[in-house]
Formats: sequence, structure tokens, C-alpha cells
Amino acid sequence: MKIAMAVIAVLVAGCLPPAGGRAMGGPASEPGGPRYINPGTLAALDGFTHATIYVSGEVALDSTGQLVGPGDLRAQARQAFANLAQVLRIAGAVPSDVTKLSIYVVNYRPADFDLIREAGGEFFPQRNPPAGLVLGVQSLPKEGLLVAIDAIAVTRGLFPERRPDGRYPRD
Repeated sequence: MKIAMAVIAVLVAGCLPPAGGRAMGGPASEPGGPRYINPGTLAALDGFTHATIYVSGEVALDSTGQLVGPGDLRAQARQAFANLAQVLRIAGAVPSDVTKLSIYVVNYRPADFDLIREAGGEFFPQRNPPAGLVLGVQSLPKEGLLVAIDAIAVTRGLFPERRPDGRYPRD
């Protein structure tokens, strides 16, 4: 009988492999870069997940580093959620894999929640959306940013499904 350990794969926004680098299944090509772990041959214990993706600090910057929607929380939230969706795709996940969101809003007011919810609704399912937390903050690391998003996603789809006998197809 095989006994396996749960493995956590950590992906952090901005620390993804360079173009042409390896994704899942091998080490990053740069020293100090993230490690990508593909334990597809490990058996899983019931109730444990093999991979969790942590995404931090998605903000309203475009691919060139320019601020999107200066002074407009709705536009910035849409861009931050779009960036989050892009990072998830690169990591092999989709927004519906997200189980927890932490949203940081500069000078948060309760009315801001509807704007954020509207922007997030374009990316997350209406039924069973992720658990979430909205925090008011004084500022974010770059002048003009109004919102930042952290997410935790669980990805079971990266690994083969187990057969009814509990074994993986390659066992």
C-alpha cells in the first residue's frame, strides 16, 4: 500500500517562469525562482489536496506597468480581477478554482463593495463564489492604486483522476 503526503505548490504573482521557461513538472529556470511540483504519480489521502495556488498583490497595472483607471475604483477592480484571471490561467487554474479572496481597498467605504462585487462578478460564478474578505487600507505600494487582490485557488485538475479503486491510472 502506498502512503502519500499532500504537496503544496506555491505560485506567486510576478514570480512565474520566464517566456520559454518550464511550467508544471520541473524547476524554474532562474535561481531563486519558484519550484513547480507535479506529484501526478502520488496517491492522495481522502480530504487532502495536492496543489494550492497562492496569488498575491494583483493590482490595476497593465502589461507595461501603467496604472489602469486612475481614480476609478470600478476600472481598477476590473483590471485587478483580469490580472488575477491571467495569473490563474498561467498556473493551470480558472477563477472558479478560487476558494478565498482578500481584497484591499484604499479608504474603503461600504458603498465600494458593490463596485468590487460587480467587477468580480465578471470572473466568478454567481452560485458558490469564493469566500472573501474586504479590508480598508490607508495606501498600497504604488501611488494611485485603489485596490489589490490576493487569492487562494485549489486545482485538482492538474492531476489525473483516481479510479474507483482509489488508484491512479498509472499505478
